[in-house]
Amino acid sequence: MTKLAVPKKVSLSVGELIVKAVAASKERNGLSVAALKKALAAGGYDVDKNKARVKTAIKSLVAKGTLVQTKGTRTSGSFKMNKATESKAKKPAAAKAKKPAAAAKKSPKKAAAALQPLARSQPHQRTIVRVAVTSLCM
Repeated sequence: MTKLAVPKKVSLSVGELIVKAVAASKERNGLSVAALKKALAAGGYDVDKNKARVKTAIKSLVAKGTLVQTKGTRTSGSFKMNKATESKAKKPAAAKAKKPAAAAKKSPKKAAAALQPLARSQPHQRTIVRVAVTSLCM
């Protein structure tokens, strides 16, 4: 006897369900984990069976910056949407093409001159230029 192929249900991931539930919440301080689990259960997700998946999804969403934890620690407390990601989601960002790095080799004097205006700017840009200069000089 052969088994008939049963098509797998295609649904949203746990993280996407959590984001939808938190976004739909109008709570000022965010949605608590208990309320979040109730919302997932009301949506047809088996929370009791997938407790670990819910926890790991919450951890990853906080790590990515999609959710912000307003109360509690780790996966307990309350969570709300990050305002920075909300505004990015609402506005389609115009993709700006970055200019490719110059492939031409620079002389050490020109490279040192390039470091001068960056001396007072952001530190990460200085290190990028230094790495580029040292790789060109070698």
